[in-house]
Amino acid sequence: MPPFPEVKFYISGLWLLFKGDAQGLKRLDMTDRGMMRSFWAFLWCLPAMFVYWTGMRYAFLSANPEGTKAGLAFYLRLFLIEAINWILPLTLFGILCLLLKTERKFVSIVVATNWLSVPVSYAYAVMTLLLFLIPFAAGLIALVQLALLIATIFAISRFVRQICGPEPLVVATTMLVLLVPGLIVADLLQSYLGVSPY
Repeated sequence: MPPFPEVKFYISGLWLLFKGDAQGLKRLDMTDRGMMRSFWAFLWCLPAMFVYWTGMRYAFLSANPEGTKAGLAFYLRLFLIEAINWILPLTLFGILCLLLKTERKFVSIVVATNWLSVPVSYAYAVMTLLLFLIPFAAGLIALVQLALLIATIFAISRFVRQICGPEPLVVATTMLVLLVPGLIVADLLQSYLGVSPY
């Protein structure tokens, strides 16, 4: 598992890319080994995910009758949803790269998006904690969460432009493949597995 200084170095590269500086690519390990190591980001995100899942559990119990159970099985279902939501977009993007014969770009995008998940996950965990600590500021926190979502989409678009080039069609297609399926599947699975708080 990559140590914190290494993860911090990768995230500093993402920050440069976010600012439009292509030098950030040099701080990411874009080799095949680097791609496989980037999946350690999932374990780095688990503590933050647990905080977010606890917030979902609280919302789930609040929306259901008293006595509703939400124990270990609830967390395991959320873990399953997160794992599928992590792998599915990358799998679809891999198929797209095979069709377009741009396999090397697949490695770079996987590395960038995997490590991006670490700061994004912890940012959402902080928002979840703030909801518990200052529930009267829920409206403001919701706005911050929306801003975080927009910033995440903007960051991914920056990465895609730096890696795949500025062609609007390529950027738009890649963004759709990386973002839309995961959102749809996560919503469907939450309903199907009975963990949706809404």
